[in-house]
Amino acid sequence: MRICMHGFVTGRVQGVSFRQCTQDEAERLDLNGWVRNLADGRVEVLVEGEESAVRELEVWLEHGPERARVDALVLEQQPVQGVTGFVVRR
Repeated sequence: MRICMHGFVTGRVQGVSFRQCTQDEAERLDLNGWVRNLADGRVEVLVEGEESAVRELEVWLEHGPERARVDALVLEQQPVQGVTGFVVRR
């Protein structure tokens, strides 16, 4: 079953390659969506694909790349949007 999750990652998540590493993980898991930095220091993410792969990325997002420090991850299920590919938004 395909699902879509949208949410925010809070902590030391900018300037630590969080977006690029998220894209790498999403592509490895064959997921679609996007990731971007927000002006308030958070990272916003939308991801969709097979539920098991989305859940695997969710677990990864809880800690992020090596230099990151994730204080909070809040994801909510959304209707599947049919996005293709996974991009870093600027």
